[in-house]
Amino acid sequence: QVQLVESGGGLVQAGGSLRLSCAASVNMFVINAMGWYRQAPGKQRELVASITKSGSTTYADSVKGRFTISRDNAKNTVYLQMNSLKPEDTAVYYCAAVRYSTSLLSGPHYWGQGTQVTVSS
Repeated sequence: QVQLVESGGGLVQAGGSLRLSCAASVNMFVINAMGWYRQAPGKQRELVASITKSGSTTYADSVKGRFTISRDNAKNTVYLQMNSLKPEDTAVYYCAAVRYSTSLLSGPHYWGQGTQVTVSS
């Protein structure tokens, strides 16, 4: 079982920055991929960014060049640095991890509790 604890959401003005953190309860080396999904009201959950055990990263087109995902294996933690935030980035952000598939696009997933990010115009 993997538990994920998120922190770092909040309210920010457009153009501002936030950093999300997600701490895993297990050693990162047993997790194949980890990252962030988001869900805005009335919309489907979408994959924002992911990072694999080997360090490969992927991003949604809508956040490329603005968001950066990174990991600290010593702290079992993944970070999402979000810069140049836009009102359309407003959503609940969920940390996710997979142990038995090789991509965060495939489950089964472990999920964090979610953290609200609100970007005002």
